[in-house]
Amino acid sequence: MSSLQRLKNRLIARLITRFPRLAKGFIDNYRPWESEGEIPWTAVSKPLRDCRLALVTTAGVHHPDQPPFDMRDSDGDPSWRELTGETLPGAYRITHDYYDHSDAEKDLNIVLPLERLQELVDEKLLGSLNRRHFGFMGHIDGRHIPALIEKSAREVAGKLCADKVDLVLLTPA
Repeated sequence: MSSLQRLKNRLIARLITRFPRLAKGFIDNYRPWESEGEIPWTAVSKPLRDCRLALVTTAGVHHPDQPPFDMRDSDGDPSWRELTGETLPGAYRITHDYYDHSDAEKDLNIVLPLERLQELVDEKLLGSLNRRHFGFMGHIDGRHIPALIEKSAREVAGKLCADKVDLVLLTPA
């Protein structure tokens, strides 16, 4: 994808954020990928005050020393980034051209509410936050969907299980 196309994508994202009526055409024409199977769901089996929670975001968040998400590919980037909760609020990047993230750049809690969740831990309403969280780039389409489902999602799920995470909060862009 050319830098001109990326600029166009960013401009469109800003315009539809500021003028929601413009978004209607995009929304009406969008056809999401649909799963052939049932979406897995597991009910919470213990009180929140005893649960460990991790965040998974599709907002394109990553640490400055990690490679940015690939914005040149019009089908997106199905890879993921491991996010360290302790250092992330002070230093992060957002690589995502398909939404206006100017507010999220000012306050990460808009797309990755680590500080708000820590307040729940401090108030003893939530047990703990996992030491690591995960970032994806939310615009993933076409040929990358199988890689997202069969590779990336399984890798991240394995890490969440290894960390004995009870709850995952998914935060979209």
